[in-house]
Amino acid sequence: MKAHHIILLSLVALIAMALGACSQATPTPEPTPTPIGDAAAGATSFTGTCSSCHGTDAKGLPGLGKDLTTSEFVKGKTDLELVDFVLQGRPSSDPANTTGIDMPPKGGNPALSDQDIANIVVYLRTIAQQQ
Repeated sequence: MKAHHIILLSLVALIAMALGACSQATPTPEPTPTPIGDAAAGATSFTGTCSSCHGTDAKGLPGLGKDLTTSEFVKGKTDLELVDFVLQGRPSSDPANTTGIDMPPKGGNPALSDQDIANIVVYLRTIAQQQ
């Protein structure tokens, strides 16, 4: 009878280890990314720098800046990619520039910090969601 108990306990232990391995193999979902900035501060920075080409409502100004509220470019980039884009800008000579107008680094405002730009990106995400 003792051998029977040992076999039974061994089976229970094997089943427990197998179930433990299965639960460890299940990937945990990625956490939802949190915004990298503050939309209210971004609105202020946007108005002070970006609105001269993109308009106070971010819908663009003819011959200057594009509508950022419906932009597939904006929607297709991560927040960090957009921050990098604004930091670098896009010259009119770039084949991807469809306006023929320079997008200067930092929107032409060297005083903008990386955090200011991150705030602008969060603001753009907020207004794009309202459209």
